[in-house]
Amino acid sequence: MAASEEHDSPTEVPQPAVEKEETKTFKDLGVTDVLCEACDQLGWTKPTKIQIEAIPLALQGRDIIGLAETGSGKTGAFALPILNALLETPQRLFALVLTPTRELAFQISEQFEALGSSIGVQSAVIVGGIDSMSQSLALAKKPHIVIATPGRLIDHLENTKGFNLRALKYLVMDEADRILNMDFETEVDKILKVIPRDRKTFLFSATMTKKVQKLQRAALKNPVKCAVSSKYQTVEKLQQYYLFIPSKFKDTYLVYILNELAGNSFMIFCSTCNNTQRTALLLRNLGFTAIPLHGQMSQSKRLGSLNKFKAKARSILLATDVASRGLDIPHVDVVVNFDIPTHSKDYIHRVGRTARAGRSGKAITFVTQYDVELFQRIEHLIGKKLPVFPTQDDEVMMLTERVTEAQRFARMELREHGEKKKRTREDVGDNDDTEGALGVRNKVAGGKMKKRKGR
Repeated sequence: MAASEEHDSPTEVPQPAVEKEETKTFKDLGVTDVLCEACDQLGWTKPTKIQIEAIPLALQGRDIIGLAETGSGKTGAFALPILNALLETPQRLFALVLTPTRELAFQISEQFEALGSSIGVQSAVIVGGIDSMSQSLALAKKPHIVIATPGRLIDHLENTKGFNLRALKYLVMDEADRILNMDFETEVDKILKVIPRDRKTFLFSATMTKKVQKLQRAALKNPVKCAVSSKYQTVEKLQQYYLFIPSKFKDTYLVYILNELAGNSFMIFCSTCNNTQRTALLLRNLGFTAIPLHGQMSQSKRLGSLNKFKAKARSILLATDVASRGLDIPHVDVVVNFDIPTHSKDYIHRVGRTARAGRSGKAITFVTQYDVELFQRIEHLIGKKLPVFPTQDDEVMMLTERVTEAQRFARMELREHGEKKKRTREDVGDNDDTEGALGVRNKVAGGKMKKRKGR
């Protein structure tokens, strides 16, 4: 990426001094009263570490590189300074926030609108999977904040008449490392060329990579680095475990864990869309309230799954890494890495879906005979050896017959979905909720598994 501006090495912010640790309110950071009231209404009683570090510097007009563990309040750290500046100099198309995933874009939009509801802030979400014409109409109204994935934004910059970002004052790249790892480098380069050089720029992520450093050189001017975690780490209140199991028994151990930890809310990460769908069908066939979220679903189905899980209408969300970044679902109790992540840094983001904002949580990673090296890399990255999650192997094996039957029904449903897709040429997302499936879960003897006595 060509460097388009003068730059200096980022200034390091020293670790919080005692005075900073005594900061109790957003008002102490310089946030205006109306936004402090909005924070109170959202239940943000006091600023987080990254907010304490970043907000005063952002209000001074500095470019920011924000590094903090997942669940640490990064969205508030860039949204509040932007809204504060917007109040001082009201303007349409004031700020652009780039995100790697559609779901994260909608979540950021919700936070901007919640924080800015009393001052009439309008935002537009510009992502793929949604009708371009309706997005063009939203952009024609000139919202204050545009939250976008890079590819769809470029599409509108090139094809939507009258839309440009020549007056933009703020650029934010949330989960900046992921944006570049998803091959958006060309799009980001194009965006940097059509927005003003005289702007404020914030990069935020939980992990710093060489690509982010390269992006920093191209996009930021004399930035200040706000790092509240100096290495790849997970939060203290997260209990992390692993299970070493033969690959053929992964489904059985998953069902065992769901029974053992019944009553909790789960996010289960799979490596592929197909395995996400298969496992969701398997669990529904056993009576669990599971719902999938993956990249082959239509956007309406993706948001539907996410909203059902957020509303606690479903207790298990099965997802690919499309859900590993940034999503803030406070009630997630347990993260299961059903398929181990190929990239160690993705582990940090996956397990960061639980134990957020001071709460506790569990993470359990399945390790098969093929995953040992990947698991060792994860332990090396986080700097700790994980304990084994305790199981009763004889009790696990008692579930084998019922799980095998559910696997057979799940394969049948997947085949029928595939055949229907070929016949109708409909998008797989229109058939992927699993709730409208054939109801074959009722054929599995005994229905929902009951918790054993004495548990």
